[in-house]
Amino acid sequence: MRILVIGGGGREHALCWSIAKSPLCNALYCAPGNAGIAEDATCVDIAAEDSEGVIAFCKEKAIEYVVVGPEAPLVLGMVDRLEAAGIAAFGPSATAAQLEGSKGFTKDLCRKYGIPTAAYGRFRDAAAAKAYVREQGAPIVVKADGLAAGKGVTVAMSEAEALAAIDVAMTDAAFGAAGAELVVEAYLEGEEASFFALVDGETALPLVSAQDHKRAYDGDLGPNTGGMGAYSPAPVMTEALTAEVMRSIIEPTVAGLKAEGTPFRGVLYAGLMIDAAGRPQLIEYNVRFGDPECQAILMRLESDLLPVLMATSDGTLSNFDLSWRDDAALSVVMAANGYPGAYEKGTRIGGLREADSAGVKVFHAGTKHGADGTLLANGGRVLGVTALAPSIAQAQARAYAAVDRIDWPQGFCRRDIGWRAVKRGN
Repeated sequence: MRILVIGGGGREHALCWSIAKSPLCNALYCAPGNAGIAEDATCVDIAAEDSEGVIAFCKEKAIEYVVVGPEAPLVLGMVDRLEAAGIAAFGPSATAAQLEGSKGFTKDLCRKYGIPTAAYGRFRDAAAAKAYVREQGAPIVVKADGLAAGKGVTVAMSEAEALAAIDVAMTDAAFGAAGAELVVEAYLEGEEASFFALVDGETALPLVSAQDHKRAYDGDLGPNTGGMGAYSPAPVMTEALTAEVMRSIIEPTVAGLKAEGTPFRGVLYAGLMIDAAGRPQLIEYNVRFGDPECQAILMRLESDLLPVLMATSDGTLSNFDLSWRDDAALSVVMAANGYPGAYEKGTRIGGLREADSAGVKVFHAGTKHGADGTLLANGGRVLGVTALAPSIAQAQARAYAAVDRIDWPQGFCRRDIGWRAVKRGN
């Protein structure tokens, strides 16, 4: 088959790396890709959101299947346009992708179908949002309704912080149209986990669990980011808890969307909060593989990824099961100094050949080659150093040993990825 992957981040590198191993794949392209993806696929200079350019390329190269990685093209209807052009694709329709594209849409769906989530209010008026904050008190969470590249959420520990977040979104328009509406919701306490399930419109197939680290700095301090590291499995996600999440969150969501006439096909990524009593609540949904969770999960996958992705598109997921390695995987994100704020592009990176050793894969999230062939940083999150080992503690040690072989003075990483699991003795 001739396959095209859409996107150019660490998630897409992991997808290309995995799909390239499939015996069904005899030509693999990625738009736009990056320097690391170029080792597994032919990169083409087409923006991820350029649906017309993507369709023209698919027709030119006789592409048989497209895997859409990032959320923005999904929310904008990339899959709808591909399917209208007769090209099969992995991912939800624009209507179903509102699960990520509109936090208010998801909260209303949860309310209607009894899916456990935090109490909330929806606001298009800053004064009304502020009144709600004063009524509810802090801590409280303020979220831009639309896509804000992982930066539209403020977990406010004081009323003043929440009120300031409302001004940033609505008065300063820091997130553009994404912040024109806000969801203000109750603060949930507990341990977070990332839960993934492939869905074909009716059947949901759970994947292995993972846990992300959103804060920029050690000790879960600093601003929220797109993710500074992840590991799989997440010890908090026991078999019993996995079954409960499927019963109370994933399956009602799938059934609810089908009942609404917008069946979901693709991957559901549920951000969960597990409270002290072990009860799961939905924080939010994403409609694509997590980044960097995807890197850790796919390191553990033994099965051929491509057929199961295709099964989500053609409604045959009930025929599939997946095989996973018992080993744990842990991914450390190396980011440009200053991220998630302002950062410098174009700095030189060395030592990747030494880092990419047995049991380690360095996935590229934001890289390009310079005119002289040197590897350059080209984004905020730049590398995902991912290790496989018998335990999370061993995977952590292996990943950081690889990080230390990378020569990039202008980059930084957290040094405590996986700390919860290691503390548990995993």
